[in-house]
Amino acid sequence: MQLVIGDHNYSSWSLRPWLALKQAGVAFEEVGVRLYAGNTRSEILKHSPSGKVPCLIDGDTVVWDSLAICEYVAEQVPALWPADRARRAEARAVSAEMHSGFMALRKGFPMDVRAALPAHPRDAEIEADIARIVAIWEGCRARFAADGPFLFGAFSIADAMYAPVVWRFHTYGVALPPAAAAWAEHLRGLPAMQEWRAAALAEPARGA
Repeated sequence: MQLVIGDHNYSSWSLRPWLALKQAGVAFEEVGVRLYAGNTRSEILKHSPSGKVPCLIDGDTVVWDSLAICEYVAEQVPALWPADRARRAEARAVSAEMHSGFMALRKGFPMDVRAALPAHPRDAEIEADIARIVAIWEGCRARFAADGPFLFGAFSIADAMYAPVVWRFHTYGVALPPAAAAWAEHLRGLPAMQEWRAAALAEPARGA
């Protein structure tokens, strides 16, 4: 099994299935493609029909799109979703919301693991996205903290979907209320997240 990803420093979509695979204990080969290079698209197209990363290659099966990859892996490792039906539905809902929403945050606060930009400007749309994300994190932790340190107790795809936002909030100095801050700190401290960060720090700068 191979996972084709972009730069660790910038590719938020690559981080999501990468972290899910790591936390699930699924062995895979990481295939990296430099983003923002002259041959980026042609290199990605060697693996991914969409011309985008990430892309999972499992024998003759090719899966592109972060959430689709996570769902594919969850068929092999069902514990990536909560066992309880109602909890699983909510985990899927907040994952889908991250997958399709928060456009202002994505555009205004791009992932940059290496950077520290606490004075970066924020408009009302970014603040609204931040408020909604914090409400999701706080709401999940208020109800499920007794079952474990992750959003729904045990680690799930929902945690993987919001993992890049943890790096974004760290980069841009977003202050969090206690429950959300504790979850973000726990996620950031995972060995897999630290492995991702180390790889980001070791990469050449954009355009180098």
